[in-house]
Amino acid sequence: MATVIQPPTTSVSHFPSKLPLRSFSLFKTKPHICYVHCPPVASSIFRPLISSHLSLSEHEIHKPAFTLDSFHDCQDTIDADDLLHWLRLSIKYADVELIRAVHALFHKLQHSTRVGNCLISAYLKMGFLVDAYGVFTGLHRPDVVSYTALISSLAKENRESEAVELFFRMRRACIEPNDYSFVGIVTACIRVLDFELGLQVHALALKMGFLDSVFVANTLMALYSNCGSLDYVVQLFDEMGHRDIASWNTLLSSFVKESLYDKALQLFRNLPQDDKFKIDHFTLSTLLTACTESPAVMDGRGIHGYSIRIGLEGNLSLSNAIIRFYTRCGSLKDVVAVFERMAMRDVVTWTEMMTAYLEFGCVDLAVEIFEKMPEINHVSYNALLDGFCRNGEGLKALNLFIEMAQEGIELSDSAFTSVLNACGLLARLDISRQIHGFVVKFGFMLNAIIEAALIDAYMRCGRMKDADKMFSSWPTDRDSSIIQTSMLCGYARNGMPDEAISLFHRSQHEGNMVLDEVALSSILGVCGTLGFLEMGKQLHCRAIKTELVADLGVGNSIVSMYSKCYNIIDAIRFFNRMPTHDIISWNALIAGHLLHRQGDEALAVWSRLKKADLQPDAVTFMLILSSYKHTSSNLVNECQVLFHSMKKVHNTEPSSEHFAALVSVLGSWGLLEEAEQLILNMPFEPEASVWRALLDSCRLHLNTNVGKRTAKRILAMEPQDPSTYVLVSNLYSASGRWHCSDIVRDNMREKGIKKHPCRSWAIHQNRVHSFFVRDKSHPQTKDIYSGLEILILECLKAGYEPDTSFVLHEVEEHQKKDFLFCHSAKLAATYALLMTRPGEPVQIFKNILLCGDCHTFLKYVTVVTGRDISVRDASGFHFFANGHCSCKDYW
Repeated sequence: MATVIQPPTTSVSHFPSKLPLRSFSLFKTKPHICYVHCPPVASSIFRPLISSHLSLSEHEIHKPAFTLDSFHDCQDTIDADDLLHWLRLSIKYADVELIRAVHALFHKLQHSTRVGNCLISAYLKMGFLVDAYGVFTGLHRPDVVSYTALISSLAKENRESEAVELFFRMRRACIEPNDYSFVGIVTACIRVLDFELGLQVHALALKMGFLDSVFVANTLMALYSNCGSLDYVVQLFDEMGHRDIASWNTLLSSFVKESLYDKALQLFRNLPQDDKFKIDHFTLSTLLTACTESPAVMDGRGIHGYSIRIGLEGNLSLSNAIIRFYTRCGSLKDVVAVFERMAMRDVVTWTEMMTAYLEFGCVDLAVEIFEKMPEINHVSYNALLDGFCRNGEGLKALNLFIEMAQEGIELSDSAFTSVLNACGLLARLDISRQIHGFVVKFGFMLNAIIEAALIDAYMRCGRMKDADKMFSSWPTDRDSSIIQTSMLCGYARNGMPDEAISLFHRSQHEGNMVLDEVALSSILGVCGTLGFLEMGKQLHCRAIKTELVADLGVGNSIVSMYSKCYNIIDAIRFFNRMPTHDIISWNALIAGHLLHRQGDEALAVWSRLKKADLQPDAVTFMLILSSYKHTSSNLVNECQVLFHSMKKVHNTEPSSEHFAALVSVLGSWGLLEEAEQLILNMPFEPEASVWRALLDSCRLHLNTNVGKRTAKRILAMEPQDPSTYVLVSNLYSASGRWHCSDIVRDNMREKGIKKHPCRSWAIHQNRVHSFFVRDKSHPQTKDIYSGLEILILECLKAGYEPDTSFVLHEVEEHQKKDFLFCHSAKLAATYALLMTRPGEPVQIFKNILLCGDCHTFLKYVTVVTGRDISVRDASGFHFFANGHCSCKDYW
């Protein structure tokens, strides 16, 4: 009875786990390295095709295994062509057993290198790299094809060092590389971004004349592109004698990577237009990315139309890119239209559609898409998680993260960043600590991205000490750039500009923070908060030098910075020079005019915005509504028309902030009863901010009747808010009802409620000089108080009468005056007057509203000193000159 030989259950690996790393130049030699080799176990899986290869059809390959007797009958008649034929069949039918059978026969019969190369290729196509290497080491005379096949596969399998070493072995064996060899070795350089070795390979290819190969040149261009060397890419492209679409695509993608979107679009216009040169989906997808980031809306729509004309709209990846473009630069209607026309959809398509709904604020529709997705991966989960956070749905984000953990979904940096952002949105310190524990338990603490997200979450929850502790404990020998940026943004967000400035200067001196677009935008925002114009100008120059000025977020921050630093002219000039704008750009310019109380100019910008191809957002309407307070004529009716058109015309639902803005406008014109009635008729429960806007108007118009009713509502909603007590007390004092004012102060004292610390500052010699009430911490305190005493005496002579109604201390009248004379704004103004020469601007800043007494005092100061004074407080800018203020005593 014949013995049937069964296939082995396992294969033996003979591939070295780690080949020697290179430590020498490409053009130098190195002593030969010996490798111990054990030939592979010969497989005995011979199909009937092997025993009777001349008579059986391909269909008979899958019959039961044949016997050793049949093998002995046929082995002497098998030649190289038969083996090549069987290898082609094995690849066609993905039959690895047949490949191993041919391998065993090849090993026994010692056929040619040509057959060995085909066997290597068959193993590689089936994904058996170890077996392919076994064939390679068994060849007596491997040639360039043998080496190249393995070099290319090793490079693609993330074993770049072995690919490089094998290339050197080929060179030592005096085997000349071909163009595919160069493509393989450059691919390895791309994987590890080895620029220096790439230059050596480039030189060798030039020396051997292989740069004429379009494949080699394209791969070298890809290397330089990935290494950020755009000049090398352009130079190599210009020197190419022949180009294909891949050459143009590589240059296009290089321009896009470097944010040179206009150059990318111009290059597309220069593409050859003939039948031999076919633009592919990669070309158009890259261009759509350029249009998305620009954003060049009309160009993007044109590319979409072009894809339809040349028949590429049906390409799946291109359709996904079109959805992505319309998500950023179009409308939801455009996205839905593309999605519904797609004949094929993959997980990327569904994820892009879900992201589009989230981008346009349609959270429920996004969840519906997520639940309909036929396939869901961790990218889809992360997109939904991030979308929840961007739409303020912190609780939904937390629940989704719990579901991901329970379902065993891969938790990436993005997932942890999003869930920690959700904790910050909800100000849930307890959950932040639980996530922190989760991070520690699973060993993610040395991940800089997650560490930065944890710091950000703690800072959003008001736990500055915890954030500082984590920041200080980060290892000094590890990259801390992203953590530095997180701390910087946290300081800026939490009203700690001095700490932000200090951290920025220290990190720049130590060189451990990369000033990217996020960090630059944040520190520009700090300069705007402080009014630090000189530093803001330096950062503007830095942005130009590093080409970050092209970033839209950085540009918007520059507009905002200039407008907050008394420089609305430069803000307008920079805005007009920006190549593109988004709605945040327009909002920044409108807010700048509003800070300068230029209502008419803000409305003029609004008219320009309506002509642009942009949809205003909720912030835009809040700013425009507030602008009506500062118009030269009464435009209350026009303001009300805009308010009621928000939902009908612009599909924006009015929020509490919009109602507060309208109430403030009505109050500014003395329409207090109408404002109160508007609040009472709101379609939802008004927040305290709406009533506070009415209370502030009552203070300005000394209406204690409406003010008393309003104060009761606010105190019922926020009993611990000190600003409400202060407003009410000032209202009573200003109207002469001292007894009522005393009662309010007693209530504050009994409940332990204190005013927010009032701070004023001036900037001199690139330093911020801050002052609090009765502050004596400044090195020049003696001179400041001496100067202030002289100013007060001169102002009293000129008619200034201190208004002690703004003092909330239960002390004697003369003590109230002493306290009033030491307000922070008076100290800052005195210091600025002492430190500036006549003709130089006197500019001070205040973190809350300027009190009425300080406002009056500064008007008299301009009379007795002949100097103009500018103040920026929480309401905007005050320009004092000749005893008058630009706000006309209304702020």
